[in-house]
Amino acid sequence: MRSLWKTLGSGPLRDIALVCLAVGVIGVSYGAVATTSGFAWWFPVLMGALVLAASSEFLFIGIVAAGGSPIAALLAGLLVNARHLPFGLAVPDVLGRGWRGLLGTHLMNDETVVFALSQEGMHRKRAAYWACGLGILACWPAGAALGALLGTVVRDTGALGLDAMFPAVILALILPAMKERAVRRTALAGAALALAVTAFVPVGLPVLIALAALPLCTVRSREGAVR
Repeated sequence: MRSLWKTLGSGPLRDIALVCLAVGVIGVSYGAVATTSGFAWWFPVLMGALVLAASSEFLFIGIVAAGGSPIAALLAGLLVNARHLPFGLAVPDVLGRGWRGLLGTHLMNDETVVFALSQEGMHRKRAAYWACGLGILACWPAGAALGALLGTVVRDTGALGLDAMFPAVILALILPAMKERAVRRTALAGAALALAVTAFVPVGLPVLIALAALPLCTVRSREGAVR
C-alpha cells in the first residue's frame, strides 16, 4: 500500500477507491437481481470472480431469466466483451508477460484501462491498472455475495436505486476532462449515439456504438495543433 501511495499519490488512489466502491454497490444489485430471478446464491458470486465483466453478466442473467437459451446468453455476453480486444491493444505493455500477463488480462475492464491510460509513465500506468483491477476483483464478487443475501429478503431490488451510483461516480470523475472542447463534443456525440440505440440493442452494445464518436476527438485535436 505504501508503494502504491508513493507511486500514484492520494488523488488517483482516491478515485480508484471510489470506483471500486461503486462497483461493489452495483455488485449488490447484480447479486440481488440474480437471486430474485431464480439463480442459486453462489452463481453470481462465482461468475463475478471468473468473468469479472458487469455488462455481460447482467446480460446473461437477464436473457436466461427471460427464458432465453444459455448459449444465446453466452454469445451475447461474448459480443459485449468484444470491446476488450481494442483494450488489449491499448495496454499491452501494462499487462506484462507470463502468469502476470494472464492475471492482468483477467483484470482488464473499462475502469482499469481508463485509469492506466490516464497516468504518465509506465510505472504509474501499471500501478493504477493493478490497483484498480485488484480492487474490482475484491469488490465485485463481494458485492454480489451481499446482494445474493439481500435478494432473499428484498424482492423489489429496483426500488433501492443501486444502479444509479456507478454512473454517478463515473460522471464525477470525467467532469474535469469535459473542460476541453474536443473532449466535450466527443463525449456528447457518443452519449447521443448510445441513447439513440439503447431501446434497440442488447445491454452493453450502446457503449460500443458510442465509440464511433472517437474520431471527432482526433479531428478536433489535429485542428487545434494546426492552428
